[in-house]
Amino acid sequence: MMIDPPIDKLIKKAPCRYALVVGITKRAKDLLDMESKELEESGLKAVSYAAKEIYDGKIKVIVNK
Repeated sequence: MMIDPPIDKLIKKAPCRYALVVGITKRAKDLLDMESKELEESGLKAVSYAAKEIYDGKIKVIVNK
């Protein structure tokens, strides 16, 4: 169960829920592919770390049309 970041506030960081899920998924995959040092040090799973980055504003979710 994801408690931090709060999902109701995280949803506001993306244009829609689908875009949020895709953004978190892509970022988590990137973190795993590049074997991120920050991810290892945080002790979080890749999905949780990606969600936290989006919530903190480090990563922005945009929709290409």
